[in-house]
Order: sequence, then structure tokens, then C-alpha cells
Amino acid sequence: MKTYTCHLPDDAATHSVGEKLAKLAQAPLRIYLSGPLGAGKTALVRAFLRALGVQGAVKSPSYALVEPYNFSNYSVYHFDFYRFFDQNEWEESGFRDYFEENAICLVEWPEKAGGLLPQADIEIHLSYHQHANPETTGRHIEVRALSPDGQYLVKQLNEQQ
Repeated sequence: MKTYTCHLPDDAATHSVGEKLAKLAQAPLRIYLSGPLGAGKTALVRAFLRALGVQGAVKSPSYALVEPYNFSNYSVYHFDFYRFFDQNEWEESGFRDYFEENAICLVEWPEKAGGLLPQADIEIHLSYHQHANPETTGRHIEVRALSPDGQYLVKQLNEQQ
């Protein structure tokens, strides 16, 4: 399993990773993001979408559950399952069809859907990194490949590091 990890000292570094991912991503692709509240999941997705050319407001789908973005050859769906209380809400939502299309699916809080989501191509875990030395405080990102497409993407990230 290929992995990419790095320290993200500030928001600009988080945005940079999101931009790199967008430049490498090709549909169909499933990217699942996990980490505590405020760890940078939405910031990373926002940078990803901006790098693809999305202008205007990039809303968090916390209440709508999904925000769609349509491009000429594919769609990007940004999901946020934080407000799911049990995995049955995934089944009842009808979102399964989004994962069958020629789409890039970015999913925050995938664990809230239980084991019902299709297999991810990559999993991204963001966490806070606190240290006594303020220069090393920030975030930590780990990107794990779970498919051949994911392995290619992670390989490219590592080569750009």
C-alpha cells in the first residue's frame, strides 16, 4: 500500500496539497477524508475544487449532505456525512448512484456511512500536530492508496514532494 505523508504548517500548505490532488485526479475516483472537526477536510476539498476552476462560493455540504459541481466530461460530488446518525441514512439517501457515474466523489466523515460506501481509491486522514516548538505546530496529512488509481495518485504526490 502506497502512502504519502507530510506536515502542513499552515492553511497554504493544506491548500497546496488539495491543488496537487486536483491536478492528478481523474474520474472515476473516490476520495474519503477523515479527521477531527476543524482538521482541514473542507479546506482541502475547497482548494481541490478551486484548482479545477470552481469560482464563487464553495459551500460545505454539512446540511445539504452533497454539493455537486459539473464539468464538461465529469462531475465532482462533495459529501459531508457528519450529520448522519446511523448507516441506514446512507442507504435511504440514494447517494449510491453518484458513485457509479463518471465522477470524483470527495467524502468527509465516511465512517458515518458504516461499511456501506463503495471502496475508496484513496483515504486521507488529517490531524492536528501540536508540539512545544511553535514551528512544528500545524496539521499532519496521510494519504493512503487503496486501488491501482489511488496508487498512481499517491506515487505522483510522493514524486512532487
